[in-house]
Amino acid sequence: MSPTAQRPDALHPGAGGRATARPTLEEVAALAGVGRGTVSRVINGSPRVSAKAREAVQAAIAELGYVPNRAARTLVTSRTDSIALVVPEAETRLFSEPYFSDIISGVSAELAETDMQLLLILVRNQRERDRLSAYLTAQRVDGVLVVSVHRDDPLPGLLESLEIPSVLAGRRGDLEPLSYVHADNAGGARMAVRHLLRRGCAQVATLTGPLDMEVAQARLGGYRRALEEAGHAYDEELVGLADFTEEGGRIAMRELLSRRPELDGVFCASDVMAAGAMQVLRAAGRRIPDDVAVIGFDDSIVARHTDPPMTSVRQPIEEMGRTMARLLLDEIHERGRARRQVVLATELIVRDSA
Repeated sequence: MSPTAQRPDALHPGAGGRATARPTLEEVAALAGVGRGTVSRVINGSPRVSAKAREAVQAAIAELGYVPNRAARTLVTSRTDSIALVVPEAETRLFSEPYFSDIISGVSAELAETDMQLLLILVRNQRERDRLSAYLTAQRVDGVLVVSVHRDDPLPGLLESLEIPSVLAGRRGDLEPLSYVHADNAGGARMAVRHLLRRGCAQVATLTGPLDMEVAQARLGGYRRALEEAGHAYDEELVGLADFTEEGGRIAMRELLSRRPELDGVFCASDVMAAGAMQVLRAAGRRIPDDVAVIGFDDSIVARHTDPPMTSVRQPIEEMGRTMARLLLDEIHERGRARRQVVLATELIVRDSA
């Protein structure tokens, strides 16, 4: 058998159809007029390449018919070309709350022009947590994104110890050592409560998220600060503990009404909870916003489809997903670089509920 028949992938057609050696990375670099490292970064999807250089490399690849040897690259670099997006929540929350779909959309959009494969992993119990731990320890992915960060979740600590490139949506606390992206949660909550007070609400309640999450603590802190700045005492009877779900919003709203029936404003730490609270208020005969004004947080599609349409604090959720993916790609391509923290601005979107 001829050498060509033995190794059909080792040759490529040259001028006049003559078989020549398979094009190399160095040949692509020479034709593009760039260094070998720049070609490698373009092939690996690194964002740290100028548009001009990227176009030159892509044109050279097309002209030469260069095909990266992915198997060899994996052996040399230990890269898997995959990223895990971990959601430590039940699938009911994943599919019922727009926050998660918007994060996934942003991450996917940022990875669309790279060779990275996105793996969605739900962690709902200890067995799945143990399985994920073994998967990550075996270095089956190049990096990890974590959404819905709880204070006592062991996953971020595992990622630290394994030194896997990682980015969190949120943080465990002020001293979070991992890279993270989140919205200005305290500032957004403060903005919402100040709006309720300015429109004349005298008894402003709040529905919190799970208080083992820094995001929920921050929004509760913003609520408290706005009250104190306006000369209103913080009253724990006006705080309804909930869990970011619609049913949790309904339960907490019923309890608030039973304790403080005179309340005339409610800041909810998510749109989904606010939708549940509005159902309870209507069932109790309270007009929105005439008797009770309601504000949510997220400005998700839920806010635009309640009756009346919901005033909400907008956080740029898709941009959070995009930013998380960008930070993670940087950490993958430049191992050992300093961790980064990004805080995105929030905005109050006023609609009929307040």
